[in-house]
Amino acid sequence: MNSPIENSTFDIDHRFTRQSGLSTGPVPLEPYHSEEFYQAEKEQVFKRAWLVIGRVEDIPEPGDFMRRDVTIAGVSVLVTRTKGGEIRAFHNTCSHRGTEVVMAREGKASRFVCPYHNWTYRNDGSLMGVPDEKAFFGVDKSKCGLEPIAVATWEGYIFINLQKVPEVTLEEFLGPLADYLAGVAYTFPDNAFVVRADVGANWKIVSDAFLESYHIPAIHPETIGATFSSNENPFARLLDAKLLGQHAHVSMYGNPNFELQEKHKIDRVAQKLEGAGSVISANKLDDMQQFLSHPVVNPTKTSGWSMDSVHIFPHTHINWGPGGFWLHQFWPLAVDKTRHEARFFMAKPMTMRQRLQQELYVARVLEVIAEDLCNMERTQRGVSAGAKQFMQLQDNEIAIRRSIDNVMRWASAGTVKEALAA
Repeated sequence: MNSPIENSTFDIDHRFTRQSGLSTGPVPLEPYHSEEFYQAEKEQVFKRAWLVIGRVEDIPEPGDFMRRDVTIAGVSVLVTRTKGGEIRAFHNTCSHRGTEVVMAREGKASRFVCPYHNWTYRNDGSLMGVPDEKAFFGVDKSKCGLEPIAVATWEGYIFINLQKVPEVTLEEFLGPLADYLAGVAYTFPDNAFVVRADVGANWKIVSDAFLESYHIPAIHPETIGATFSSNENPFARLLDAKLLGQHAHVSMYGNPNFELQEKHKIDRVAQKLEGAGSVISANKLDDMQQFLSHPVVNPTKTSGWSMDSVHIFPHTHINWGPGGFWLHQFWPLAVDKTRHEARFFMAKPMTMRQRLQQELYVARVLEVIAEDLCNMERTQRGVSAGAKQFMQLQDNEIAIRRSIDNVMRWASAGTVKEALAA
């Protein structure tokens, strides 16, 4: 049973940033619009950090594969599940003339055939066939397989590292986050709907928008404003915030007295009939008990809770609320362009009522994301104008401050271990 929020919870103006030891000064805006800095991020961040590329449920069976593009690094990544069940990752590049071998985003195949000259590879990356091999000059097929990429898994998440030999292990990169999030019972991870959009904004502007709730009363007054704020907490101050090495966890307030209005008749029916426990939910509350009981899910265990956001540096957020979990990922395409991918996980509907609840959830989520995307492009235009050199961050934007501190440190660090030494 979650407890009520104490009256004094939101009375302290600076309860997170100072106790975390972060600077409280203005934060430079140059990293949000500088092409030079973007090139430094490419080499120093995205080519050295461990990156979340997917979940094990994306390739559950031997022969399954997925292709993902890390555009900022100029790399097409092929991730496979081998015959023996091992997860492997490769550069999607043929050893013959360098053509991309796999064009499908996902699928099932025991072998991959390059479309240029039919060189054929097994799904463990080894080269198995070269047409007219005798005309070559002693091709050693054992040395001409797909080029491997370092890959590792943690709690069902698949990570890659684009360094030939990663300077640090995934465990070292995750640091205290690994133990902190161990054992979370992620709900329905094999079923998601995906929202994908290319946004005219720097990837950090897009990421920042989902790391704080301060903006919600202003940007989302008609959609979710009243669920994240109240008379007791009008500016949607955070319930909790923790820094975990390179990463961060923020827990957001939810108005415990929020009720759907009379005009939201369909939403009220769906929530009541399916026992969602929250209007922003795609799953039954009964299915959430193991998940919600984990100590880091709603860490203050208060009834006035809406959601948590865990930032895995540099480009992934794991989010969850009373109805389950979802992921945000931010893939840089240019200094002022980002591919935003959001995956919302839910049960496969077994009844029409459950389908109705999920359709309403999807509609509400898409409306909220659309409001955010429009604001991100306005922000990018303002930042790129160059009138301001710094931004002013408040206490409840602690995860943004941590993120930009990380990026700036990684961009200048000679080694990954130096970058990790926060």
